[in-house]
Amino acid sequence: MSKTPNIFVRSLRELRSTRCLAVTALLIAINVTLDLLGLSIKLPPNLRIGFGFLCNASIGMLFGPVVGMMAGVCTDVLGYFAGNLSMGAYFPGYTLTAVVGGLIWGLWLYPRKVTVWRAIGAKTCINLFCNICLNTLWLTVTGGKAMSVLLVTRVPKNLILLPIEIVLVYFGMKLVNRIYGALPNGKTAAENS
Repeated sequence: MSKTPNIFVRSLRELRSTRCLAVTALLIAINVTLDLLGLSIKLPPNLRIGFGFLCNASIGMLFGPVVGMMAGVCTDVLGYFAGNLSMGAYFPGYTLTAVVGGLIWGLWLYPRKVTVWRAIGAKTCINLFCNICLNTLWLTVTGGKAMSVLLVTRVPKNLILLPIEIVLVYFGMKLVNRIYGALPNGKTAAENS
């Protein structure tokens, strides 16, 4: 239990690093761009796998939960102003979902070695808490539809996509670790612990 506060303190200290700020900004920009361009894999029936969550996972893995939560706020707000103005008013509930997502990625992946079990745990928590619970709640609040009606379609969709997204997280984070470790003085979080 004594390690949990240390993860937050260590993650907060990451913000002192110019490298942390630059890489985080780059990953936020990639996430927003992927969303604006609509780059995703479309699977029948009406399923879509986006890749923006890999940017969020990378930030959480490299720099921890504090940086992940801050990046979640920035990604959500910048994404809204960059291209979602036509979709209606800004709703802070989705920003809260992005903060919770950054927290979950950081807690599961920082500063540890990426394993299959960590990828499964992180993505399952994201799908359960953020995608199914929180986003359904926000859709209910903003759209006025009954939560039970939305859950009927959201639960199977998230369950079907979960194994594919877990594979993407596992191999994606391995690749990010390799690229980040190849940078000059670029040690991954797992190497520093």
